[in-house]
Amino acid sequence: MNHLTRASAAELADALGRKEVSSVEVVQAHLDQIAAVDHAVHSYLHVDAEGALATARAVDDARADGDSDLHVMAGVPIAVKDVMTTKGLPTTCGSKILQGWVPPYDSTVVAKIRAAGMPILGKTNLDEFAMGSSTEHSGYGPSHNPWDLDRIPGGSGGGSSSVLASFQAPLATGTDTGGSIRQPAAVTGTVGTKPTYGGVSRYGLVALASSLDQAGPCARTVLDTALLHAVMGGYDPKDSTSIHAPIPPVVRAAQRADVTGMRIGVVKQLTGAGYQAGVQQRFDEAVALLVDAGASVVEVDCPNFEYALAAYYLILPSEASSNLAKFDAMRYGIRVLPQGIDAPSAEQVMAATRDAGFGDEVKRRIILGTYALSSGYYDAYYGQAQKVRRLIAQDFERAFQVADVLVSPTAPTTAFKIGEKLDDPMAMYLNDVATIPANLAGLPGMSVPSGLAPEDGLPTGLQILAPAMADDRLYAVGAALERALVARWGGHLLAQAPALPRKEA
Repeated sequence: MNHLTRASAAELADALGRKEVSSVEVVQAHLDQIAAVDHAVHSYLHVDAEGALATARAVDDARADGDSDLHVMAGVPIAVKDVMTTKGLPTTCGSKILQGWVPPYDSTVVAKIRAAGMPILGKTNLDEFAMGSSTEHSGYGPSHNPWDLDRIPGGSGGGSSSVLASFQAPLATGTDTGGSIRQPAAVTGTVGTKPTYGGVSRYGLVALASSLDQAGPCARTVLDTALLHAVMGGYDPKDSTSIHAPIPPVVRAAQRADVTGMRIGVVKQLTGAGYQAGVQQRFDEAVALLVDAGASVVEVDCPNFEYALAAYYLILPSEASSNLAKFDAMRYGIRVLPQGIDAPSAEQVMAATRDAGFGDEVKRRIILGTYALSSGYYDAYYGQAQKVRRLIAQDFERAFQVADVLVSPTAPTTAFKIGEKLDDPMAMYLNDVATIPANLAGLPGMSVPSGLAPEDGLPTGLQILAPAMADDRLYAVGAALERALVARWGGHLLAQAPALPRKEA
């Protein structure tokens, strides 16, 4: 494998800045890796080789001309989750209903990536409209976990996590509505951050649940994740929920990796029963390493977390049913005419299109959300769920009075086999039990690799949660743990991953 695909984004940025390598060389190395392994992993829905190389050439020319305004990340390639609009490139949201749709504008996150001079390699696979925990609900087939191709890479951002774990990109964007950045990171041995709600613009992010959705960075190291966070974050007047405040000092925190005197809160409700033994073991070992690094540990009680899953699966479907109403076959996306009707009405065309274009999981959540919002049921379901949401936020407020950050296993199990839970929605939903509370409260969270579970040799993740706009604490703790674990392992966890079948040119 080309050494450029194994390098971190920080290493690539440094080499590019020193003119030791060109952006064209870096991009081409990743395009070659895509051609060699993506047939087995299926991380990408669309690869833009021409556009990525054009951006790379422009960066190389500017650097050769001595352009002092080049961003530190200029020339470092990236993959973009296919739920973010990209001008001139398809955006499908993993759904057949948007097959072939090419947006006329960029999302703010993509615009910032382009402004930084980062070549976009392509768009990554996801569960349809980000509804799922396995990427099995993509309208274009599942992605596969590079650690075991028979297993899921997490969801909804399984394309972004698997693209990193298979070295097809050094960086990727993700979105996290209930854990869709953190859970895929955990099961693939990568790093993913859900920033504070409003810390990264949602403009141009195709909405699933507007009060929960948050775009964030995905990478293989904590520092790389921080570098991308700094590119993506910041105030955006186009987003009414955007926070008008500076980006927290995430890069500096990742570089310092200091947890001396920090209080680590272990959440009572997010450990123990229901968690795979190996996942719990690696979590306990990771917490001990943080203590060795100078932190102290306290157990915190968040009793209302018990109701987070139920509240989430009322709030999310309710908002999704509203947000997805715009896919009506009238404005964009596919249009399907009902059979046996000579002059169908708009309603009949809409019904036929939505039936053909939406998958089972999307239909399931639309039906549930529409019911929860219907006359006579709003207060009993959606209204009650919002009250529980406030109780969960209060649990966080009390917890952060005694702890600087909270930690838990990111996911209760390692990656399960493709198809294993596809017919059991409740079993699938339980994968998000540890990640959902942060979305309900709008707080930042990160998943960092914590080792391989001894019973199956698959990656596990440790989740870190912090108060709003204290995203830098995630990076301080994550980097400290990463440093300790890399020293223990003698290198990055992904160095232990099995080789993928290659299709040579």
